[in-house]
Amino acid sequence: MRKVRWSAVTAVALFTMTGLSVAGGTAMAAPSKPAVAYTAQGSINEAYVVNATEGEKLTLVTKAGKKAGTGTVDRLGSFVFHGLKPGPGYVVKGPKGVSKAFKVLKAGDNPKRAFYEKTELKQGLNYVKMRDGIELAMTVRLPAGKTLADGPFPTFIEHSGYETAAPHDLLGSVVASLTGGGGANDPLAPATSTAVGSVLGPLLGFAVVSVQMRGSGCSGGAFDLFNLPTTYDGYDMVETVAAQPWVKGNKVGMGGISFSGISQLFAAGTQPPHLAAVTPMSVTDDIYTATGYPGGIFNSGFALSWIKARASDAQPAPEGGQGWAKALVAAGDQHCIDNQKLRLQTIDVFKTIQDNPYRTPGLFAARSPGAWVKKIKAPVFLIGQFQDEQTGGHFPESLAPLAKNKRAWITLQNGVHADSLGPSTVTRWVEFLNLYVADEVPKVPAVVRALAPQLYEFLADAGSSPVADTRFAGRNVTVEQARAEYEKDARVQILMDNGAGPSGPGSIGATWKLDFGQWPVKSLKPTNWFLGAGGALAATKPAAGTAKYTGDPSARPAQTLEGPSESDSWKAQPKYNWAPVAAGKGLGFTSPVLAKDLVIVGPGSADLYVKSSAADTDLQVAISEVRPDGKETLVQNGWLRASHRKLDAKASTAVDPVPTHLKQDAAPLPKGKYSLLRVPIFPMGHAFRAGSRVRMVITAPGGDRQIWRFDTVEKGSTQNTIALGGVRPSKLVLPVIPGATAQGTPLPGPTSLRGQPSRTYATASNGG
Repeated sequence: MRKVRWSAVTAVALFTMTGLSVAGGTAMAAPSKPAVAYTAQGSINEAYVVNATEGEKLTLVTKAGKKAGTGTVDRLGSFVFHGLKPGPGYVVKGPKGVSKAFKVLKAGDNPKRAFYEKTELKQGLNYVKMRDGIELAMTVRLPAGKTLADGPFPTFIEHSGYETAAPHDLLGSVVASLTGGGGANDPLAPATSTAVGSVLGPLLGFAVVSVQMRGSGCSGGAFDLFNLPTTYDGYDMVETVAAQPWVKGNKVGMGGISFSGISQLFAAGTQPPHLAAVTPMSVTDDIYTATGYPGGIFNSGFALSWIKARASDAQPAPEGGQGWAKALVAAGDQHCIDNQKLRLQTIDVFKTIQDNPYRTPGLFAARSPGAWVKKIKAPVFLIGQFQDEQTGGHFPESLAPLAKNKRAWITLQNGVHADSLGPSTVTRWVEFLNLYVADEVPKVPAVVRALAPQLYEFLADAGSSPVADTRFAGRNVTVEQARAEYEKDARVQILMDNGAGPSGPGSIGATWKLDFGQWPVKSLKPTNWFLGAGGALAATKPAAGTAKYTGDPSARPAQTLEGPSESDSWKAQPKYNWAPVAAGKGLGFTSPVLAKDLVIVGPGSADLYVKSSAADTDLQVAISEVRPDGKETLVQNGWLRASHRKLDAKASTAVDPVPTHLKQDAAPLPKGKYSLLRVPIFPMGHAFRAGSRVRMVITAPGGDRQIWRFDTVEKGSTQNTIALGGVRPSKLVLPVIPGATAQGTPLPGPTSLRGQPSRTYATASNGG
């Protein structure tokens, strides 16, 4: 049990409740006032109560006296009311009386500058109040040996629900491990997933403010994945940090990979006036379509395990939660103790997703990172991988609005989650940070270049190409000249053949690239490849025919990765088991040998006329390259639940079908009839070499992804028939770049490309 804390404030409250007040140590009669029975405050579309009594029944009442919600106080004395209409005059009533009136906040109604200027951040751990009174833990990290008095410093924020604000030194642990010291397991050290801020930032000469997402660690509030209060914390943290006297130019950037990459898209979308730039890496663009329900099929692999881990992190310390919060609560950190009060009000994300198998707009719209991308005005440097084993390769679908941002650069490549920090991208990232956050001529410190190979080996168990110094090294240029040169870079760079570099098969680094002016690539040509008899895949429409298979997800292993942990995907040579198509359990369609290179960049579509023995069926499409050496390399996948086949007509194109995934649009397949199912294939960038062949495989979901699994409707008995040619010409539509070639680079080895497993080519039962 928690001890009751008595104070002068408590005494005054007790006197007030009895009709007395305190003055000069003597109790004096005072006018009778209603007791303030409950501590309640408004947030964005929400209100919360703390310090109440477990089991009390509370009622939220509007200014007009109407009931806006009810709830029961949890064992930590708290309750959160959700889905409220913004406005003043709300009160909470209960058996002990009533709260003070408060205002439910509105998204975008931001505090004045003075609100942020009153906060003073010190080096180390801080607790900072957001607009709704919730405290966030923020740790200020400086370059080695520096104090705030040595400022001002160029500064960026890393905002994450991982252990980002844990106040100790991560670099020390990493160095100890690299030098054989073992790297003691320090519970107060941040997670390696936050190394962009806790390690790289200070090494590059930046001050970094590591911000713990609300509802996790020692931050207050209830965790509710990417809800509006969390999103506008991004605005508040940027403005708070930018107001510090030790921040150079009173402007701040943002950095980070994965969770702390995604959070940047939300924060930047709120348009904080003192946000200098953002550098999101390895992001997702939609919780539903991209990662949670690809094709409308629940991702019961990584998506589920990630949700469960976040729920564990959100438990109140010291009974649960993150290690650093447990340690600080045990040490008596009163801020961290008090900030656990709302933890039992954490939204059950898994139940919410289970209850919403369709893309319910009220739940997913504001939580979609892609919806905030179109609002970003600050400069952007974004990096991501088409085969990202965690967040997936759908994210480029949200990047089109960045074409209107004149200082936005996109780098895409094949590879896995960690590769955003690879040597092919990190130098341009450093240049961007220096030019748009630090206002300095870019440099990559020698210590970073020297340490990089060991860091890649430590974090990814893979070799790497060397990290280059910036293009401006040794040149006498001004910041303005360097920035003007940088702004001549292509807005979109597609790094090709990541993994085929000089440090061995699977080592981190691309060998060549393609440059474009925007995403989607303007020059791409949707190119049809028709499915035909005998497993043919051809440019011309064939005669009418059919091909059949049984949808059986048990016919192959559910995942391709055999390693004991998710990070095994990052190794140079992961233990892949990419099994061939089982007899009768899938269809293959393979093109003739290519006479010249075929380069594709963008999303694709499998336009299939399907008749099924079931009212609903799940389809998985795989695109691969069948090589001259008899090996086959996976390029990309697509998925669709047949009942989700209704498309958004305005958003869909010949090469990019966009299902609505709305409940009202769902429909069973008509019995005994063909239906057109346009299966979206995630964006890709790949060069099929002359002498290779293009292949498309259709199976039940599963067997092609490292750590994704699918909660499929397939039980092993559904019979699917695909119409071929005639009036129902099923086809594959690829995003071909006319005239593009592999620029003379050799075909990488069959296990070289990062994130792309290989296997020995074997024909499917239909011959393709």
